Amino acid sequence: MSQRIFLVAAESSGDALGADLARALRDRDGALDIQGVGGPLMAEQGIASQADIKGLAILGFIDGLLAFSRVKAAVRATVAAILKAKPDVVVLIDSWGFTLRVAQGVRDAAPEIKLVKYIGPQVWATRPGRAKTLAAAVDHLICIHDFEVPFYEPYGLGCTVCGHPALGRFKPGDGAALRARQGYTAKEKIILVLPGSRSAEIRRIGPTLWAAAELLDRDRDVRIITVAANSVRDQVTAQVPAAVRILDESEKEDAFDAATVALAASGTVTTEVALQGTPVVVGYKLGWITWVIARAFLFKAKYASLMNTAADAEVAPEFIQTKCTPENIAAAAAPLLDSEDAREDQIRAQDDALAKMGRGGTPAADIAADTVLQVIKSGGPVAETAT
Repeated sequence: MSQRIFLVAAESSGDALGADLARALRDRDGALDIQGVGGPLMAEQGIASQADIKGLAILGFIDGLLAFSRVKAAVRATVAAILKAKPDVVVLIDSWGFTLRVAQGVRDAAPEIKLVKYIGPQVWATRPGRAKTLAAAVDHLICIHDFEVPFYEPYGLGCTVCGHPALGRFKPGDGAALRARQGYTAKEKIILVLPGSRSAEIRRIGPTLWAAAELLDRDRDVRIITVAANSVRDQVTAQVPAAVRILDESEKEDAFDAATVALAASGTVTTEVALQGTPVVVGYKLGWITWVIARAFLFKAKYASLMNTAADAEVAPEFIQTKCTPENIAAAAAPLLDSEDAREDQIRAQDDALAKMGRGGTPAADIAADTVLQVIKSGGPVAETAT
């Protein structure tokens, strides 16, 4: 009888992780029965979603309250699908609040099912008490950074460090080809604007990034482009200034490579841009109620972006909340457009940070696949911490 694995992803980034993991698992054992809840990328891997994840990409306290009934229904549907499938192991991908509730529901109803969390909450940045909560809910954690492990050791949760998934997913872009397709010369300056992959991010951060790009365009002859995820393409299209070219998600690596500088919402995309050798300026905003709560009681990290956290330095300029203004972002990006020396300096610093994040190592999906199979084989948690 083939082993059965159930993957759970609640938003686009988790969907991509789930698709990568499914491929890596099947590379190791083509007979595996892989089912799950996810999005279009997992569906391309033959995993039809057994629950509706639309609208679960939630950002902030108020958005969470507004989406509560929707999340609750999705949790019920996901737990029911897992109990019906009776898998050997469930892999809960990112999306802290949603996957925690799914884990707790499965543990209460079927404690014999093994539970693996793939990408843990950022306990080093905010709410470290979540480490204890997670340890009580799952059997093993696959995390990005080695500095996460000590948070879980007091609670006996085994951890496997996989590195940043974007590093293993890297595909070199062809910026010259994109410039040719778009009719841009090799010398033209391109500003790439990336306002996020969640509706709330685009709503809060997008206008600031577009205004910054337009400020930079006033005194320079630049081209402005963006890459829109399919799930938010309509929202991005409604927001962009008229002169901006909207590129398909299939062109993102080429666009990242073609850009002179990127203005981006904090997230995985900043690492993806840096991997293409393009300097990035980072902005981020939460809802004001969420920000006040986070600032006063929760947020403890020095930096918002993982690249800066890994370097323990602001290698990519970042502007959070009140500092996230068009003027600040434009001022940080201007030298990257005007000075090749400034641009090369930041690219070198970003490369050093990427090396600290594990660039060049075993892809995260491969490490995760081996760990999941080991959990099944051992019949319980994997005791050792691996890298």
